[in-house]
Amino acid sequence: MNGSRIGLRQRLVRGAVAITAVSLTLLTACGSNDPLDSSSGGGSGDPNTIVVGSANFPESTTVGYIYAEVLQANGFDVDTKMNIGSREAYVPALRDGSLTVIPDYTGNLLQYLDPSSTATSAAEIDAALPSALAPDLAITTPAPAEDKDAVVVTRETAEKWNLTSIADLAPHSAEVKFAAPAEFQERPVGLPGLRKNYGLDIAPANFVPIADGGGPATVKALTSGQVTAANIFTTSPAIEANDLVVLADPAGNFAAQNVVPLVRATAKTAQLTRVLDAVSAKLTTEELVALNDAVSGDSKTEPQKAAQQWVARQGLDAPIQ
Repeated sequence: MNGSRIGLRQRLVRGAVAITAVSLTLLTACGSNDPLDSSSGGGSGDPNTIVVGSANFPESTTVGYIYAEVLQANGFDVDTKMNIGSREAYVPALRDGSLTVIPDYTGNLLQYLDPSSTATSAAEIDAALPSALAPDLAITTPAPAEDKDAVVVTRETAEKWNLTSIADLAPHSAEVKFAAPAEFQERPVGLPGLRKNYGLDIAPANFVPIADGGGPATVKALTSGQVTAANIFTTSPAIEANDLVVLADPAGNFAAQNVVPLVRATAKTAQLTRVLDAVSAKLTTEELVALNDAVSGDSKTEPQKAAQQWVARQGLDAPIQ
């Protein structure tokens, strides 16, 4: 973004969302100024009228625009309602018809719908999702692209302590200062999970809460030496740019998080599925990293523009044959 992708990048942070403050960007010229006005778009009952949304972080917005561009190229009448916020806002909007489709992440989506789920592998999550979604939500085929939580250290720290996995960090627990969103302290896949699965025991005084979802402030804290390790998401271009090391998670503390179109069940037609499946087939982790770099890196490309460029490069800017 929930279980984790802590904060859904968690950027999909749990809690109430001030919907009236959400900005609305329309792919077409019409629509309400209320981003979740159910009187427009998806609430019409017309299967050709689609409202595409996104959560409130750049990756979700970019992928949302990709869905919108390709759907429009295939004859759908598309509105967009971007930067809505967390699942607490957009899942009800899908259910009431204010939205038709939004990008989500398989592991976090399952944890949101079924907090008791213990599935962590992609296969387990994919098997459990359909029953958790029923009856009013649906998904199409998840993309190969995955963006999940990770424990990240600098190259210097990895070499000094000979780190390759999170387990290797555990013997140094007393020395580790750890940066992550505040909720990482209590979420099952946060510090409790790292303690349970790897013996990595971070003292409260050594936890540094940073509320940017593994973004620039977290990266700066890590590279400057303020912290020893950090929760950064695997598609962050900062990992390669700063030669950071992602520690392996062999115990599966962090669930699989493949990008998946989340759809209002009554809007899931064969044509909608065919178009979204074509997008998912092209969306690899490498492509997602490149999109994030375009939007959040030095070029600062607007998400809609980055989406348009990607769609053209993939040959998805014309009707799918």
